[in-house]
Amino acid sequence: MSAPAPSPLAVVDAEPLPRQEEVLTEAALAFVAELHRRFTPRRDELLARRAERRAEIARTSTLDFLLETAAIRADDSWKVAPAPAALNDRRVEITGPTDRKMTINALNSGARVWLADFEDASAPTWENVILGQVNLIDAYNRNIDFTDARSGKSYALKPAGELATVVMRPRGWHLEERHLTFDGRPVPGALVDFGLYFFHNAQRLIDLGKGPYFYLPKTESHLEARLWNDIFVFAQDYVGIPQGTVRATVLIETITAAYEMEEILYELRDHAAGLNAGRWDYLFSIVKNFRDGGAKFVLPDRNAVTMTAPFMRAYTELLVRTCHKRGAHAIGGMAAFIPSRKDADVNKVAFEKVKADKDREAGDGFDGSWVAHPDLVPIAMASFDAVLGEKPNQKDRLREDVSVAPGDLIAIDSLDARPTYDGLVSAVQVGIRYIEAWLRGLGAVAIFNLMEDAATAEISRSQIWQWINAGVVFENGKTATPELAREVATEVLAAIRAEIGEEAFAAGKWQQAHDLLLHVSLDADYADFLTLPAYEQLVG
Repeated sequence: MSAPAPSPLAVVDAEPLPRQEEVLTEAALAFVAELHRRFTPRRDELLARRAERRAEIARTSTLDFLLETAAIRADDSWKVAPAPAALNDRRVEITGPTDRKMTINALNSGARVWLADFEDASAPTWENVILGQVNLIDAYNRNIDFTDARSGKSYALKPAGELATVVMRPRGWHLEERHLTFDGRPVPGALVDFGLYFFHNAQRLIDLGKGPYFYLPKTESHLEARLWNDIFVFAQDYVGIPQGTVRATVLIETITAAYEMEEILYELRDHAAGLNAGRWDYLFSIVKNFRDGGAKFVLPDRNAVTMTAPFMRAYTELLVRTCHKRGAHAIGGMAAFIPSRKDADVNKVAFEKVKADKDREAGDGFDGSWVAHPDLVPIAMASFDAVLGEKPNQKDRLREDVSVAPGDLIAIDSLDARPTYDGLVSAVQVGIRYIEAWLRGLGAVAIFNLMEDAATAEISRSQIWQWINAGVVFENGKTATPELAREVATEVLAAIRAEIGEEAFAAGKWQQAHDLLLHVSLDADYADFLTLPAYEQLVG
């Protein structure tokens, strides 16, 4: 590869970070610049297409499988590329941001895969974006350790054969990276995250017997999957590695993508590793897209919408059938519980729920599932071991018994539950607590014994918005109104102040988080993503 010309990218309004020059090399920036030049115009077109599709859903209040791609679905001959050895057994995956301590703990966790997250579990400060890349490079070079300043405990990597395989998740297409610009315009965060990681690590990972593997978030159509596939083809040629080295698992976490699962796998078939069934982002997407659809689309409290709800079960079973029909892995949802060091009874009840959830997924045909904490790895592992035994996956289980009609995926009113006043209070509570931490640069936050990420805040504010705009009357006779939401938010903020004390309250971003939650929950013009206005307020 010839020496690159000076990069046209500029680093703007960013405090210099230790070792950033190891990530922001001239060659790496030239690669990101070329990605931006070639692919950002198509990304812009696809974002505009999202808005057009949303307008069509607002007009019709329905969705269907695509007529123009029926031949792809009907053709039984095509399959995705065989899984590489490092991704063939994915029975337990742990998720988390790429800070130094998490990097070591996740790799050491006993999980088969670590989702190294630059997306919803990471607030995109410049420090998190760049030092996360440093930490992954150091991990692959076995040049990483960490000592906790408070406890004095030291962390180091286990032997290579015991480490999880990394699958990295870049930011979604809607987010920009304001600190890296091309002719004065921010580069999409997805291209920054993917580009820096791929350029520095693709060959290094091949040398380790693995490869550059990715989770693709917030995908809304097969055309967005096609864009990623074209990026992979270009990137592999650019650095001179074989085509098909990249593997991508797509999160089916939008309602529109649920109608295009086969097409998404088809577009990525030379690079596809599987699909994942999310939860909070999926529900957020349903509210976002069907917010004009009337009472039948009003979701109850988020914790009442389990994966056994009829419309969620239709989605997950269709995902398993689709993946296995095409030779891809089907990966289940998150167990978000954070074990308590103080309350064994809380742990006992929660562990039983986690076990039941993972037993159900393994029994339904999933090949693996997510956990948020290392203590949950053995529980999930036992559920999948009981079904898989020595087999690496159960892709041979085709689930041909599954039949899902278009209406099944949006039969929200098939769930026998309603919004409650406690659900409103919980949405405000969790929303404020999460946003406050996010504004301080934390993307993965333990709240009430659950590990929450940006999807939590999205579903929380979306439910507040939906309940108000639907005029929901709660079981106590109170009607969801902007005034009621403000009243609840004021009470929650006062309770937090009393709980943590004046000094900690003043040192945090509590009022700012309160105001932002109310802004996105009460504004008549529903914001597509909370993280867009939040990013404008994120320092760093």
